[in-house]
Amino acid sequence: MSAFSRRIWLTGASSGIGHALAKRLLKEGHLLALSARREEPLQALAERFPGRVLVLPGDLGEPDDVDAIAAKLTEHWGALDCAILNAGVYEHVDASNFEADALARVMRGNLFSASHCIVAALPLLRRGQAPHLVGVASAVTYLPLPGAGAFGAAKAAVRYLLESLRVDLAQEGIAVTVVTPGFVDTAHSENSGYSTPMRWSADKAARHIAKRLHARPLEIAFPGPFIAALGLLGRLPARLRLALGRRLIRGERDIS
Repeated sequence: MSAFSRRIWLTGASSGIGHALAKRLLKEGHLLALSARREEPLQALAERFPGRVLVLPGDLGEPDDVDAIAAKLTEHWGALDCAILNAGVYEHVDASNFEADALARVMRGNLFSASHCIVAALPLLRRGQAPHLVGVASAVTYLPLPGAGAFGAAKAAVRYLLESLRVDLAQEGIAVTVVTPGFVDTAHSENSGYSTPMRWSADKAARHIAKRLHARPLEIAFPGPFIAALGLLGRLPARLRLALGRRLIRGERDIS
Protein backbone atom coordinates (compact mmCIF):
# COMPACT_ATOMS: atom_id res chain seq x y z
CA MET A 1 0.00 0.00 0.00
CA SER A 2 1.27 3.50 -0.82
CA ALA A 3 2.65 5.67 1.97
CA PHE A 4 0.33 8.35 0.62
CA SER A 5 -2.79 6.19 0.80
CA ARG A 6 -5.95 8.12 1.63
CA ARG A 7 -9.36 7.03 2.87
CA ILE A 8 -11.78 8.06 0.13
CA TRP A 9 -15.56 7.77 -0.11
CA LEU A 10 -16.62 7.77 -3.76
CA THR A 11 -20.29 7.85 -4.75
CA GLY A 12 -21.77 6.93 -8.12
CA ALA A 13 -19.04 4.30 -8.45
CA SER A 14 -20.93 1.63 -10.41
CA SER A 15 -20.47 3.11 -13.90
CA GLY A 16 -19.09 5.95 -15.99
CA ILE A 17 -16.61 8.40 -14.51
CA GLY A 18 -17.17 7.08 -11.00
CA HIS A 19 -16.28 3.49 -11.87
CA ALA A 20 -13.25 4.54 -13.91
CA LEU A 21 -12.10 6.85 -11.13
CA ALA A 22 -12.49 4.08 -8.54
CA LYS A 23 -10.18 1.82 -10.55
CA ARG A 24 -7.66 4.62 -11.01
CA LEU A 25 -7.56 5.54 -7.31
CA LEU A 26 -7.30 1.89 -6.24
CA LYS A 27 -4.35 1.40 -8.59
CA GLU A 28 -2.71 4.39 -6.91
CA GLY A 29 -2.95 2.62 -3.55
CA HIS A 30 -5.83 4.39 -1.84
CA LEU A 31 -8.52 2.86 0.36
CA LEU A 32 -11.99 3.33 -1.12
CA ALA A 33 -15.52 3.18 0.20
CA LEU A 34 -17.76 2.81 -2.84
CA SER A 35 -21.44 3.70 -3.00
CA ALA A 36 -24.06 3.30 -5.70
CA ARG A 37 -27.49 1.75 -6.05
CA ARG A 38 -26.08 -1.19 -8.05
CA GLU A 39 -23.94 -3.37 -5.83
CA GLU A 40 -22.50 -5.85 -8.37
CA PRO A 41 -19.89 -3.53 -9.96
CA LEU A 42 -18.75 -2.47 -6.50
CA GLN A 43 -18.33 -6.10 -5.39
CA ALA A 44 -16.30 -6.81 -8.52
CA LEU A 45 -13.84 -4.08 -7.54
CA ALA A 46 -13.70 -5.41 -3.97
CA GLU A 47 -12.73 -8.83 -5.33
CA ARG A 48 -10.14 -7.30 -7.64
CA PHE A 49 -8.58 -5.23 -4.84
CA PRO A 50 -9.01 -7.37 -1.69
CA GLY A 51 -8.83 -5.55 1.62
CA ARG A 52 -8.92 -2.14 -0.03
CA VAL A 53 -12.62 -1.61 -0.75
CA LEU A 54 -15.65 -1.05 1.47
CA VAL A 55 -18.83 -1.82 -0.47
CA LEU A 56 -21.54 0.53 0.79
CA PRO A 57 -24.50 0.40 -1.60
CA GLY A 58 -27.61 2.48 -1.16
CA ASP A 59 -29.96 5.07 -2.61
CA LEU A 60 -28.22 8.34 -1.79
CA GLY A 61 -31.46 10.23 -2.23
CA GLU A 62 -32.73 8.45 0.89
CA PRO A 63 -31.41 9.95 4.15
CA ASP A 64 -31.77 6.62 5.97
CA ASP A 65 -29.53 4.89 3.42
CA VAL A 66 -26.90 7.61 3.74
CA ASP A 67 -27.06 7.44 7.55
CA ALA A 68 -26.41 3.70 7.37
CA ILE A 69 -23.43 4.27 5.06
CA ALA A 70 -22.04 6.92 7.43
CA ALA A 71 -22.37 4.54 10.37
CA LYS A 72 -20.37 1.87 8.53
CA LEU A 73 -17.70 4.41 7.54
CA THR A 74 -17.42 5.46 11.17
CA GLU A 75 -17.20 1.86 12.31
CA HIS A 76 -14.53 0.83 9.78
CA TRP A 77 -12.37 3.94 9.44
CA GLY A 78 -13.56 6.53 11.95
CA ALA A 79 -12.55 9.31 9.56
CA LEU A 80 -12.35 10.32 5.90
CA ASP A 81 -9.54 12.09 4.09
CA CYS A 82 -11.60 12.72 0.95
CA ALA A 83 -15.23 12.47 -0.13
CA ILE A 84 -15.93 12.52 -3.88
CA LEU A 85 -19.62 13.09 -4.56
CA ASN A 86 -20.02 11.89 -8.11
CA ALA A 87 -23.49 10.31 -8.02
CA GLY A 88 -26.07 11.95 -10.24
CA VAL A 89 -28.88 11.40 -12.72
CA TYR A 90 -29.75 12.90 -16.09
CA GLU A 91 -33.22 13.31 -17.52
CA HIS A 92 -33.83 15.08 -20.81
CA VAL A 93 -36.75 17.42 -20.15
CA ASP A 94 -37.75 19.82 -22.90
CA ALA A 95 -40.72 22.15 -23.13
CA SER A 96 -42.94 19.45 -24.65
CA ASN A 97 -42.69 17.19 -21.59
CA PHE A 98 -41.64 19.58 -18.84
CA GLU A 99 -43.24 18.80 -15.51
CA ALA A 100 -42.53 19.53 -11.88
CA ASP A 101 -42.15 15.82 -11.10
CA ALA A 102 -39.27 15.53 -13.57
CA LEU A 103 -37.50 18.48 -11.99
CA ALA A 104 -38.03 16.96 -8.55
CA ARG A 105 -36.55 13.62 -9.67
CA VAL A 106 -33.45 15.28 -11.10
CA MET A 107 -33.02 17.52 -8.05
CA ARG A 108 -33.32 14.49 -5.77
CA GLY A 109 -30.74 12.54 -7.76
CA ASN A 110 -28.22 15.37 -7.89
CA LEU A 111 -28.66 18.15 -5.33
CA PHE A 112 -30.45 16.32 -2.51
CA SER A 113 -28.27 13.21 -2.74
CA ALA A 114 -25.16 15.40 -2.60
CA SER A 115 -26.61 17.28 0.38
CA HIS A 116 -27.29 14.07 2.31
CA CYS A 117 -23.75 12.89 1.60
CA ILE A 118 -22.22 16.19 2.69
CA VAL A 119 -24.06 15.95 6.01
CA ALA A 120 -22.68 12.43 6.45
CA ALA A 121 -19.15 13.22 5.28
CA LEU A 122 -18.33 16.42 7.16
CA PRO A 123 -17.96 14.91 10.67
CA LEU A 124 -15.67 12.23 9.22
CA LEU A 125 -13.66 14.73 7.17
CA ARG A 126 -13.09 16.83 10.29
CA ARG A 127 -11.22 13.84 11.73
CA GLY A 128 -9.25 13.15 8.55
CA GLN A 129 -5.85 14.17 7.19
CA ALA A 130 -5.80 17.16 4.79
CA PRO A 131 -9.58 16.77 4.37
CA HIS A 132 -10.97 17.30 0.92
CA LEU A 133 -14.60 17.55 -0.25
CA VAL A 134 -15.11 17.05 -3.99
CA GLY A 135 -18.37 17.40 -5.90
CA VAL A 136 -19.19 16.87 -9.56
CA ALA A 137 -21.11 19.63 -11.34
CA SER A 138 -21.35 19.92 -15.14
CA ALA A 139 -20.25 22.13 -18.01
CA VAL A 140 -23.93 22.70 -18.83
CA THR A 141 -23.99 25.17 -15.91
CA TYR A 142 -21.94 27.52 -18.11
CA LEU A 143 -24.49 27.68 -20.92
CA PRO A 144 -28.22 26.80 -21.00
CA LEU A 145 -28.79 23.90 -23.40
CA PRO A 146 -32.02 22.61 -24.95
CA GLY A 147 -33.70 19.95 -22.83
CA ALA A 148 -31.14 20.27 -20.02
CA GLY A 149 -33.11 22.67 -17.84
CA ALA A 150 -33.72 20.21 -15.00
CA PHE A 151 -30.22 18.74 -15.07
CA GLY A 152 -28.55 22.14 -15.45
CA ALA A 153 -30.60 23.64 -12.62
CA ALA A 154 -29.66 20.76 -10.31
CA LYS A 155 -25.97 20.93 -11.19
CA ALA A 156 -25.92 24.72 -10.88
CA ALA A 157 -27.34 24.29 -7.38
CA VAL A 158 -24.65 21.69 -6.58
CA ARG A 159 -21.97 24.11 -7.80
CA TYR A 160 -23.32 26.99 -5.70
CA LEU A 161 -23.64 24.77 -2.64
CA LEU A 162 -20.04 23.58 -2.91
CA GLU A 163 -18.65 27.04 -3.56
CA SER A 164 -20.54 28.42 -0.58
CA LEU A 165 -19.32 25.57 1.62
CA ARG A 166 -15.77 26.31 0.47
CA VAL A 167 -16.02 29.69 2.17
CA ASP A 168 -17.59 28.23 5.31
CA LEU A 169 -15.12 25.35 5.64
CA ALA A 170 -11.90 27.23 4.85
CA GLN A 171 -11.31 28.05 8.50
CA GLU A 172 -11.46 24.33 9.32
CA GLY A 173 -8.88 23.45 6.69
CA ILE A 174 -11.34 21.45 4.56
CA ALA A 175 -10.66 22.07 0.88
CA VAL A 176 -13.56 22.01 -1.58
CA THR A 177 -13.14 21.19 -5.27
CA VAL A 178 -15.79 21.40 -7.99
CA VAL A 179 -15.31 18.97 -10.89
CA THR A 180 -16.77 20.30 -14.14
CA PRO A 181 -16.83 17.66 -16.89
CA GLY A 182 -17.76 18.38 -20.46
CA PHE A 183 -19.25 15.51 -22.46
CA VAL A 184 -18.01 12.09 -21.34
CA ASP A 185 -18.96 8.62 -22.58
CA THR A 186 -21.57 7.74 -19.94
CA ALA A 187 -25.20 6.71 -19.85
CA HIS A 188 -26.01 10.41 -19.34
CA SER A 189 -24.37 11.42 -22.61
CA GLU A 190 -26.08 8.56 -24.45
CA ASN A 191 -29.46 9.90 -23.31
CA SER A 192 -28.75 13.61 -23.75
CA GLY A 193 -29.70 13.94 -27.41
CA TYR A 194 -26.61 16.08 -28.12
CA SER A 195 -23.85 15.56 -30.65
CA THR A 196 -21.38 15.82 -27.71
CA PRO A 197 -18.42 17.67 -29.27
CA MET A 198 -14.92 17.03 -27.84
CA ARG A 199 -16.24 13.98 -26.00
CA TRP A 200 -13.83 12.18 -23.64
CA SER A 201 -13.85 8.58 -22.54
CA ALA A 202 -14.61 7.86 -18.89
CA ASP A 203 -11.07 6.51 -18.44
CA LYS A 204 -9.52 9.71 -19.80
CA ALA A 205 -11.73 11.81 -17.52
CA ALA A 206 -10.77 9.66 -14.52
CA ARG A 207 -7.05 10.02 -15.26
CA HIS A 208 -7.45 13.78 -15.54
CA ILE A 209 -9.30 14.04 -12.23
CA ALA A 210 -7.01 11.68 -10.30
CA LYS A 211 -3.89 13.48 -11.49
CA ARG A 212 -5.14 16.78 -10.05
CA LEU A 213 -6.85 15.70 -6.84
CA HIS A 214 -3.72 15.78 -4.68
CA ALA A 215 -3.34 19.55 -5.27
CA ARG A 216 -6.87 20.15 -3.93
CA PRO A 217 -7.66 22.80 -6.59
CA LEU A 218 -10.74 25.00 -6.58
CA GLU A 219 -11.96 23.41 -9.81
CA ILE A 220 -11.10 20.60 -12.22
CA ALA A 221 -12.71 21.44 -15.58
CA PHE A 222 -12.24 19.55 -18.85
CA PRO A 223 -11.76 19.46 -21.75
CA GLY A 224 -10.21 22.93 -21.71
CA PRO A 225 -11.15 24.13 -25.23
CA PHE A 226 -14.77 23.03 -24.81
CA ILE A 227 -15.09 24.67 -21.39
CA ALA A 228 -13.59 27.87 -22.81
CA ALA A 229 -16.01 27.81 -25.74
CA LEU A 230 -19.01 27.42 -23.44
CA GLY A 231 -17.73 30.22 -21.23
CA LEU A 232 -17.43 32.58 -24.19
CA LEU A 233 -20.86 31.63 -25.51
CA GLY A 234 -22.34 32.22 -22.06
CA ARG A 235 -21.17 35.85 -22.17
CA LEU A 236 -22.78 36.67 -25.50
CA PRO A 237 -26.10 38.54 -25.79
CA ALA A 238 -28.99 36.19 -25.17
CA ARG A 239 -30.29 36.03 -28.76
CA LEU A 240 -26.87 35.32 -30.25
CA ARG A 241 -26.05 32.89 -27.44
CA LEU A 242 -29.18 30.88 -28.20
CA ALA A 243 -28.42 30.69 -31.93
CA LEU A 244 -24.78 29.73 -31.54
CA GLY A 245 -25.40 27.39 -28.62
CA ARG A 246 -27.95 25.39 -30.59
CA ARG A 247 -25.60 25.25 -33.57
CA LEU A 248 -22.73 23.98 -31.42
CA ILE A 249 -24.66 21.37 -29.44
CA ARG A 250 -27.67 19.97 -31.27
CA GLY A 251 -26.92 16.74 -33.06
CA GLU A 252 -29.10 17.54 -36.05
CA ARG A 253 -27.15 20.73 -36.85
CA ASP A 254 -24.02 20.79 -39.04
CA ILE A 255 -21.26 22.21 -36.85
CA SER A 256 -18.46 21.71 -39.37
